[in-house]
Amino acid sequence: MILSLAPMEGITGHVFRRVHADCFGVLDRYYTPFIAPPRVGCAFKGKAARELDPVANEGLDVVPQLLTKDADEFVWAAGLLAGMGYAEVNLNLGCPSGTVVAKGKGAGFLARPEELEAFLADVCERSPLPVSVKTRLGLEHDEEYERLLDIYCGLPLAELIVHPRVRADQYDGSPRRKLYGKTLERAPFPVAYNGDVFAPADYDALLAAWPETRHVMLGRGVLTNPALPRELRAGAPLSLDELRTFHDGLLEAYTAEMGGNAVFRMKEWWSYAKGSFVDPVAVWRHVRKAKRLDEYRTAAARVFEDERLAGA
Repeated sequence: MILSLAPMEGITGHVFRRVHADCFGVLDRYYTPFIAPPRVGCAFKGKAARELDPVANEGLDVVPQLLTKDADEFVWAAGLLAGMGYAEVNLNLGCPSGTVVAKGKGAGFLARPEELEAFLADVCERSPLPVSVKTRLGLEHDEEYERLLDIYCGLPLAELIVHPRVRADQYDGSPRRKLYGKTLERAPFPVAYNGDVFAPADYDALLAAWPETRHVMLGRGVLTNPALPRELRAGAPLSLDELRTFHDGLLEAYTAEMGGNAVFRMKEWWSYAKGSFVDPVAVWRHVRKAKRLDEYRTAAARVFEDERLAGA
């Protein structure tokens, strides 16, 4: 079974990947948060260059994810990535953000199936790297997926990662796993599942229904419980000591990269990680008002001194 880390904008970047691997072991695969390709003829710069730096990702199987509707820019970026040593490139067709969708990218691209089909046929033919896709079921209705799946099945994709919700769901409601199962039945290429795997019981239920599953992508579940991949493989549950070690590693690495702005990145992580505690409201109350690093360090110390992990 392949267990991978999902691309989550602003959170699962190279800092998180490295610290998580150091604390909890290397996952089988990692996907970068979406990156906008540079213009044709230009290089990756700034944040994107740091995210893709092979040194920062050494020892990890990382798949860069691109967010675009421009085939020439996708192919150009794939060439740059091939030169950096990457073996696959992924297209984001799942981001539900309003600003992204309004530009016809991410899940917004799903509203124009004919244009999407032409784009994918073009990039699959011209890309120097195998092309995989991470998709939702559609923009508004599950019925949109029938047409989309027809398109995908007619293309030489390296893999199709299915998050069985529509864009309108955001992350609410239950994933329509039967449509993931339908994809497994029809697809002539490897298929992966993503969505609402927060505990071993969720994982076991997925495999019981679709034992042919070969790849599960984990997102919010790992942010809530960084030991989740280990637990899915019958390992030990998360302990407070190792969560604190992980927290301290994240804080140190983010501070080195962005100084005092690390506080805001850590609070973004806590918005998920609080769910590992008996009283997530109390955890959030400790950290939410911190603005300076010294305030934050004091608040985080109180969490680890005063609060208990759920199930501990």
